[in-house]
Amino acid sequence: MSRSLWSGRRPRSLLNPPPRGRAGSARRWRPLVAAAAAAVLIGTLPGPAAHAQAPGDNVVLLWNDAVLDAVRVSRLGPPQVARALAIVHTCMYDAWAAYDTQAAGTRLGTSLRRPRSERTVANVRKAVSFAAYRAVVDLFAPTSRTDIFNPLMGRLGYIPSDTSLNTSTPTGVGNRACQAVLDFRHNDGSNQLGNVPGGTPGVAYSDYTGYRPVNDIMEPLAKFDPATVKDPNQWQPLRYRDLLSVLVTPNWIAPYWNMVTPFALESGDQFRSATGPAKAGTAQYRQQAEEVLALSANLTDEHKVIAEYWADGPRSETPPGHWNLFAQFVSRRDGHGTGLAGIETDVKMFFALNNAMLDSSIVAWDNKIAFDSPRPITVIRYLFNNQAVLAWGGPFQGTRVIDGGTWLPYQPLYFPTPPFAEYSSGHSTFSAAGARVLTLFSRSSRFGASVTIPAGSSLIEPGATPAMDVTLSWETFEEAADEAGMSRRWGGIHFRQADIDARADGKAVGTQVYLKARTLFSGDPRINR
Repeated sequence: MSRSLWSGRRPRSLLNPPPRGRAGSARRWRPLVAAAAAAVLIGTLPGPAAHAQAPGDNVVLLWNDAVLDAVRVSRLGPPQVARALAIVHTCMYDAWAAYDTQAAGTRLGTSLRRPRSERTVANVRKAVSFAAYRAVVDLFAPTSRTDIFNPLMGRLGYIPSDTSLNTSTPTGVGNRACQAVLDFRHNDGSNQLGNVPGGTPGVAYSDYTGYRPVNDIMEPLAKFDPATVKDPNQWQPLRYRDLLSVLVTPNWIAPYWNMVTPFALESGDQFRSATGPAKAGTAQYRQQAEEVLALSANLTDEHKVIAEYWADGPRSETPPGHWNLFAQFVSRRDGHGTGLAGIETDVKMFFALNNAMLDSSIVAWDNKIAFDSPRPITVIRYLFNNQAVLAWGGPFQGTRVIDGGTWLPYQPLYFPTPPFAEYSSGHSTFSAAGARVLTLFSRSSRFGASVTIPAGSSLIEPGATPAMDVTLSWETFEEAADEAGMSRRWGGIHFRQADIDARADGKAVGTQVYLKARTLFSGDPRINR
């Protein structure tokens, strides 16, 4: 993985409370007074210490927020983030299950069950925290342990160095539950430890399949060379200057991820498309490119805001983490609280959500790996090189007639397109799965969240876009998921088919994961694969 692959900065999203007396589905343009604008400002994230948890957050939310902070300063790509979140919340769930009267853990079943007399808030908080801590120090860099995780353990009153496995104590329950999960996941095909034959020894998540791109490198700001496209049906690597002005050529992220062991899927290719994306030489291949050009030519400030809000690129929580922010909102909206019931509810919700994120990453990457399809930047330049097209002309250029061979997606120049194949959309798969799980778990499609984007806060057109504050709001979870999928088409990252097919996959994945989670909640003694 390239050193600077996920090394930019992204505005941090803060959800507004649901509006009173008005439908949450309307997207409204409205100026805000200074105080209100400050309350919802999306600015550059200065660091983990800048975030303060909301009053009444239980231990599950505290650890979830800490993990998202670690994700933002890591260089993990979306699939690795999905897996990390799933591991942390599975460890927390398995530790919590030891204090429940019927739930089964994923690895050790009911063998850690503690007597009812020990089911106290103090014991559950401690067991869950030690499980989370053991997971995060295994998954993230030592700097996150020092800057994020140890301070949280200190605030909670726990000693991080206590590695006891005595399961008659909450510390031992948490450590033992998590160790079983880690033992399993260290051999799940992700190559977290850099020890899979064929990979680079000692390099976490290094490719062990020997993937090599068919097409030569494209430089987005240089004149397009058609000779670089050896096969217009294949992914093309890009070379560009990152946020630090370092010239980088990111490798395809995790071109083996379909071999990672899933949580609930029958197999990694369970939802592989029977047809895949449009092929060069067909009418559909050209039509999909023309549609992206039309979207590009008709970008409004709202479209641009949506494309940037959902981008979830470098230095962000990435798409899987974005849906964790939404789950935090649900917990606070519904007042889950800090008692046993609140901890139980959030342990279950985040466990189901993040295993859906894991399985979504496997489904999306299976299609990406199987078809290795080109991004719009390759297809449009290949088809329309030296032809006049109407499109967004680049930062601050607006819509204009350009040479199709110079077309750019509405993305930061330091991260023009994610380094992996186009079909199918990871954003759409993650989002549809997340929306499905949160709908099923809360027994309602109601979301009622919104976010306000201040005027001039664009990273692509700073100071100019949007011209006025923009509020995005979503009445339902599915509405948010659909907007996430559409954002990638407005942003010039995906074609329509990759979005729509992935939405269907995500819904199916979310349902399958939720049903499996329910069997564990009810005490099914079978151990996870």
